[in-house]
Amino acid sequence: MPALTDFDVPSLAEALADAGCTASHSQRLLRNFYDHHGQLDFSELTVGKRVEAFIGSHIPQRQSTLLARHVSADLTTKLLVGFAAGGSAESVLMPGHRADRAAGCVSSQIGCAMGCDFCASTRDGLDRSLSSGEIVEQFLHLRAQAATMGRRLASLVFMGMGEPLLNLANVVDAIKRIAGPQTGALGGRQITVSTVGIVPGIDALAQADLNVHLALSLHAPDDETRAQLVPMNRRYPVADIMAAAKRFQARSGRVVTIEYCMLAGVNDSDRHARLLAGRLADFRAHVNLIPYNPIGAGLSGRSYQRPPMERVLVFMERLRDAGVVAHARETRGDDVNAACGQLRQTMATALEP
Repeated sequence: MPALTDFDVPSLAEALADAGCTASHSQRLLRNFYDHHGQLDFSELTVGKRVEAFIGSHIPQRQSTLLARHVSADLTTKLLVGFAAGGSAESVLMPGHRADRAAGCVSSQIGCAMGCDFCASTRDGLDRSLSSGEIVEQFLHLRAQAATMGRRLASLVFMGMGEPLLNLANVVDAIKRIAGPQTGALGGRQITVSTVGIVPGIDALAQADLNVHLALSLHAPDDETRAQLVPMNRRYPVADIMAAAKRFQARSGRVVTIEYCMLAGVNDSDRHARLLAGRLADFRAHVNLIPYNPIGAGLSGRSYQRPPMERVLVFMERLRDAGVVAHARETRGDDVNAACGQLRQTMATALEP
């Protein structure tokens, strides 16, 4: 049975009309639902008892439960969200530098099939893709969590478990409801979709005209190094995904972010910096350098190390000297395995205070 998070205004209006209810109540219902972080407050609604009874008996308001909450020393909060359809996924809330803001990270799949060697999410492979409503519910859990901290969820990234562009239809539908003014009202400009480089998906995302940002998980500027880290590179080599990123930027007008997980002795040399700068010589992109977050041995059995911060800064300066916009990401939430690359479905079932 579809939950309220599976509906947009037109589809809910159709469901109401089919039930003999006033279809025009759909917008008011969804506005109230999203404003209250995924819980209708009928005391604020003048929709009549018939509509209230229909919703109560035919449309569940939620299809997920918050199973566990882990709070980092820096207040980064990892949520384990369980779904009525089975399985669970992790989402992360990161307090912003402004005291009233926070950023969220949601998953698009349970597990991941990409096999990236430095990422924990792929260890058990892919269980299933999440529905659009299940993705929306993560957003609502994060928004509610932000409110308890006196903050507003101001931005959202699809950088959790899974490859968003291999669940594109559901991701697009979820973004429309999260961003849309009649529902989540976050706005497309506040949303970023990350990908390891699924070329047809990048082009399809651009054609969807969602006004969102694209983050490309590159991690190496050459095919030899990248294929060792990101198996999908064998299907979509660096040149092809960079060309797709440029097409996305040309169509959307959005500056693409290049995500680069720095692994000591693997992709952090001056040579790699020069190669990366060369890839970006005619491309106005923003490079986000991510010091590796430990996960133990990868799928290959290899254990990686985080480079010294001095090496990260030298790499960044090499890029900047070549005219590339680059920054080093501040590591957050790694003490509760909530940092980039550390998300993994857990067996926790008790909600921590």
